[in-house]
Amino acid sequence: MEIIDLEEKYNNLYFMCLEDWSDEIKEAGNHKESWYNKMKNEGLGVKLALNKKEEVVGMIQYIPIEHSFADGEDLYYINCVWVHGYDEGVGNFQKKGIGKKLIKAAEEDVQKRGAKGMVAWGVSLPFWMQASWFKKQGYEEVDEQNISVLLWKPFSEDAIAPKWIKQKKTPKKIPGKVSVTAFLNGWCPSQNLVFERAKRAASEFGDEVVFTEIDTFNREAFSEWGITDALFIDGNEINTGPPPSYEDIKSKIAEQVKKLK
Repeated sequence: MEIIDLEEKYNNLYFMCLEDWSDEIKEAGNHKESWYNKMKNEGLGVKLALNKKEEVVGMIQYIPIEHSFADGEDLYYINCVWVHGYDEGVGNFQKKGIGKKLIKAAEEDVQKRGAKGMVAWGVSLPFWMQASWFKKQGYEEVDEQNISVLLWKPFSEDAIAPKWIKQKKTPKKIPGKVSVTAFLNGWCPSQNLVFERAKRAASEFGDEVVFTEIDTFNREAFSEWGITDALFIDGNEINTGPPPSYEDIKSKIAEQVKKLK
């Protein structure tokens, strides 16, 4: 197993989070590529894990915390660690220690860059990006928000612990209309997929539905809302993990449209 920095020949695979075999991920559009082009000169780090066939089987991406969804100083923030876990494509490479190698390589990289610590987010439930996995890698819990847990590993004694940036407000209902509000940062194809499905579904209902996009890569927009990636229908947040189907989103919008009659 070899850990390398992202090379241009792997860019398209990286933009699809290693799931180039998936027709579903192709629905996510080019938002990840746009995010990458904005972040590649802003301190973004990407490491890939290659097997003996030089196939990409894992990845980690991390950014200066100033560009993340947490508040901190002189720290780096892990957006995600992902090891391919499907039978499709290159196959299942999870539970082989690849994630540990990726996070170690990222930590070594940011220490060379002068970071005082590494920050990660995880969930308290037993699925993707488990907070418990980061704890096994030496990370400590410092903040939580619903099921999202903020963790960190300080590298120096003068490092200051980060904290979540909290949600500040919720989209309002629009009298006589159904309001569909999609928050989009661009870094995560799964959330980009939700955005594209919601936008397409909202367009099916004509002027009865008002679709609003809020670009949270724009720091002012993110600071105003304290929301990164999310979908709201008439002010109610829709669970987007895992991404709901197009039909499910359309059905939820239709339920609200009926109430207008």
